[in-house]
Parts: sequence; structure tokens; C-alpha cells
Amino acid sequence: MDMDAMKGDITKLAVDAIVNAANSSLLGGGGVDGAIHRAAGPDLVAECRLLHGCKTGEAKITSGYRLPATYVIHTVGPVWNGGSSNEAELLGNCYVNSLRLATQHDVKTIAFPCISTGIYGFPKQLAAEIAVDTVGSCDMDIGVTFVCFDDESYRIYRQILASREPD
Repeated sequence: MDMDAMKGDITKLAVDAIVNAANSSLLGGGGVDGAIHRAAGPDLVAECRLLHGCKTGEAKITSGYRLPATYVIHTVGPVWNGGSSNEAELLGNCYVNSLRLATQHDVKTIAFPCISTGIYGFPKQLAAEIAVDTVGSCDMDIGVTFVCFDDESYRIYRQILASREPD
């Protein structure tokens, strides 16, 4: 699994799929979710209505519409409640289930945002470690980019990825 991190706007990336850190309704919201819905246009919300929501840790796929990406994989990350409500496992499931859908749709390049670290309050360091370790443990031939919105998240991902590189 080829992994990298960048700071930027996930809605501008010409990859096979981008992952949306969605809410359970899949009908748009704030943060990256709102940005993806705005960039994709009204057809995205129309298709999302047909999916009847998504549970935490699961993932569903739609077309990318006006986005450069072919697909949007919507996953619902957990809200941080101190770590005693299975948050780490649920967050890991977001990555596994997103990659599973990607493989089923012949995706070769995928971009993930920092799932659950915004309004959902997941600690950034722990979330990044879960993301890198979970994606790294999946034996798939997919190029993965972690797209960070802020400098702190980007620095965390760069440090973790550097520490995981084989010597």
C-alpha cells in the first residue's frame, strides 16, 4: 500500500475516489462534508437520498458528479466520547470499509480526509495513527493520500508516515 500525506483541498484532487467524512444522513453538513457536497453539486445529495443514511464505521459509494474524482465514498466517523465507546475500532472500520468499497469499484487512487478530527473531536494524533496503521495493514494495490486541512494534522501525518517507512 503506497501512502502519502498532503495539505490541501480534497475536492480538487483528480483521484479515482475521495472519501467524505459524512454525517449519518449523508445529506451534507459542515467541514469537509459540506465542501464535498458544494463542489459535487445537487446531483450528489439526490443520489445520497437514495442510500437512506449510513451507520458509524460503515461506508457507501456514489458518483463524484462535478468533482474531479470519479467516486465519493461516504463514511461516518465516530464522535469522540473519551475513548471508552469503541471509538478507535469504529474509526478503523471507516478506513477498512472505504477501502473495501474502493476495491469493489476498481479504484487505484483514493484520498482520505482526517476523519472525525473536526467537530467530532477525535484527538488528531490518535486518529492519524489509527488511519495509517489500518490502511497500512490492508493488503491492497491502492495509492492512498491523506489530505489534511490544517498544518497540525499535516505535520502529524508526515511524522507518522516517516516513522512507519521501512529502513
